[in-house]
Amino acid sequence: MTEVNGFNLEKLICQFQIVAEFVEGHAWTKGHINDTYIITCRQGGTPIRYILQRINHHVFPYPELVMQNVKLTTEHLRKKIGAEDSHDLTRRTMTLVPTRGGAPYYRDRDGNYWRAYVFIERVTSMHVAVLPAQAGQVGRAFGLFQKRLADLSPEKVQETIPDFHNGLLRVEALEKAVAADSAGRVAGAQAAIDFCRQQRGLVSLLLDAQARGELPLRITHNDTKIDNVLFDCDSGEVVCIVDLDTVMPGLAHYDFGDMMRTLTSPTDEDERDLAKVTMRMDYFEELAKGYLAEAGEFLSQAERGHLAISGKVITLILGIRFLTDHLNG
Repeated sequence: MTEVNGFNLEKLICQFQIVAEFVEGHAWTKGHINDTYIITCRQGGTPIRYILQRINHHVFPYPELVMQNVKLTTEHLRKKIGAEDSHDLTRRTMTLVPTRGGAPYYRDRDGNYWRAYVFIERVTSMHVAVLPAQAGQVGRAFGLFQKRLADLSPEKVQETIPDFHNGLLRVEALEKAVAADSAGRVAGAQAAIDFCRQQRGLVSLLLDAQARGELPLRITHNDTKIDNVLFDCDSGEVVCIVDLDTVMPGLAHYDFGDMMRTLTSPTDEDERDLAKVTMRMDYFEELAKGYLAEAGEFLSQAERGHLAISGKVITLILGIRFLTDHLNG
């Protein structure tokens, strides 16, 4: 199929440095932020697949900066991985396909931003960790991700979503929502509001440590859920980390804390039956072991000392954000 959702996929993919012949394209339902299409081409009788994505510029208001970060990050990772072992580079890190003009993205006449990646074959992903060992694999993968980027200056990476993990600003937004009570929901949420107000010290704990010079800025992924890790279909080993749109300067704890939040829970974050929500300590232990096996090489003592509390901080900040959204209707 050439045209999907009103977009001519053949014309769009031809804007990129792809010499293969277009065969067909279809929408991919995985992911809920960017519009994703799988493109099949043929070169010398061999089918080759690509990912074509339309960047959601409502979620990411600075697509140019997002793509600048993606290009910088993938190129750095490719060099580091190639120096370790050049085998199968197009599977072990995302491979960005430049446009015919050499840019990392194409902007169409309607102002849409498009990008293309080489499709990574023979991989699978999962939504929830079902074995402690999987938590360890994911922890190690993101620890290695941070380690490989540790010698790339955070100053070279752009902040594409300002104050993404700034808990103090989340608290300010919550108080504004409480004062406005635009949806008439404050009375029914008073217990949750009071709880959040009592946690101000925890909200700013990591920021305070950063202000004291204890926690340095690093390059972080900022969306470290298991969905963003690809596993080999045959071996079950981690192949690649994907979804680099939120790569920004940040604290290592943002990544570790979000892994604690998502990997140790047996449920999705929107689970309504709170009796099912718990923290699986054996998953946490494997996560910490896996992460520190790689990140332990570059983290300072102060950084390591703040890892365990980071899960609590990140979960609280996200909870405040969700509560604010609820109050705002």
